[in-house]
Amino acid sequence: MISRRTFLSILFASCFAVITWLNFTPTANALGGKLPAINQPAPLFTLPTNTGNGEISLSDLRGKWTVLYFYPKDFTAGCTIEARRFQQDLPKYVEKNAQIIGVSADDVDSHAEFCDSEGLKFPLLADTTGSVSKAYGSWIGFVSMRHTFIIDPNGILRETFVKVNPSIHSTEVLSILKQLQSS
Repeated sequence: MISRRTFLSILFASCFAVITWLNFTPTANALGGKLPAINQPAPLFTLPTNTGNGEISLSDLRGKWTVLYFYPKDFTAGCTIEARRFQQDLPKYVEKNAQIIGVSADDVDSHAEFCDSEGLKFPLLADTTGSVSKAYGSWIGFVSMRHTFIIDPNGILRETFVKVNPSIHSTEVLSILKQLQSS
């Protein structure tokens, strides 16, 4: 019979080996994959949206700060709270010449319903294949992870958020945006 202590030691060693094998390094990777590098050009994208001309590209946002946030699913509790907080703070972002963009694997119709339901006045992008989420290290299985990126007016990635609390996240992003703009 194996002792409890031996069993726990083997279990711990096995978990450590699996994590090491998966190459989880907190500085470069998030649960969704390899994060793009800070102070480097942000990965380019073009995705369909529920607003405007039907699609948005990162290049369309040149000249503005961009808050690009990834979230798992329309109409879920955490995602609804996060979207409501961004909407609540939208005038503060506009004052700072910043555009909020939400991204999830939901389709354009789901995004349109979600925006109508919650009164959202910023675009949501449909990353149904996960290609953009993967480029930003925010894809796990079939949904986007809750990650946020601040991109400067020249398309350079300036900040990454991977441990996001939907209730206070918009406030955190505004604070960092203010710091970035003043430096």
